[in-house]
Amino acid sequence: MSVTIKSAREIELMREAGKILAKTHEELAKALKPGMTTWDIDHLGEEIIRSYGCIPSFNNYNGYPASICVSVNDEVVHGIPSRKHFIEEGDIVSLDAGVIYKGYHSDAARTYGIGEISPEAGRLIEVTKQSFFEGIKFAKAGNPLNLVGHGIGSHLHEDPEVPNFAGRLRGLKPRPGMTLAIEPMINAGTPEVVWLDDDWTVVTEDGALSAHYENTVLITEGEPELLSLVSEAH
Repeated sequence: MSVTIKSAREIELMREAGKILAKTHEELAKALKPGMTTWDIDHLGEEIIRSYGCIPSFNNYNGYPASICVSVNDEVVHGIPSRKHFIEEGDIVSLDAGVIYKGYHSDAARTYGIGEISPEAGRLIEVTKQSFFEGIKFAKAGNPLNLVGHGIGSHLHEDPEVPNFAGRLRGLKPRPGMTLAIEPMINAGTPEVVWLDDDWTVVTEDGALSAHYENTVLITEGEPELLSLVSEAH
């Protein structure tokens, strides 16, 4: 799949998809509370997405069995919702969600604290979020792509792949009209991770907490536009 430069119409559709996804995250954030199961979160998220006339991007994507990736504490990404997994006071919960609006995707993730969380957990969430905003200062036309993420548009994952490490990159540089999903994930301990037997859930090797923050980003002639961030302050 080649890198696509989006037309004005495609950008507008992705902008609308992003607004709906931002609202979905806002509604989920208000609903989170101790005693919910991760299945409850997924069920509510799918209901919200479909209430806006959209389709959840993740549902059955490459066999993923849910609409919202719900990753708790040491789960880095792709946690599978379960009726048996209850969230508790002090947990941190990463929600990764995507919507399809008239054939175009938006992808965004947030990490939330449940009730009163530890100072370490709060700092991890804030640092992960801030790393996104520090990184996208360089998400401008012509700069090398050194932010973790992927292209997005009429497909959930498109070229280019965006690495999360510095190096001598020979790949494409951002051009106006490119749309990217940028998603730093930060572990409180070791960077090493392992996959669980479900072949989806990624956890930290040492059991330390992990946080995730993501937005769909439009490269422009000037500052990048955050398509999946509407009213949230940063």
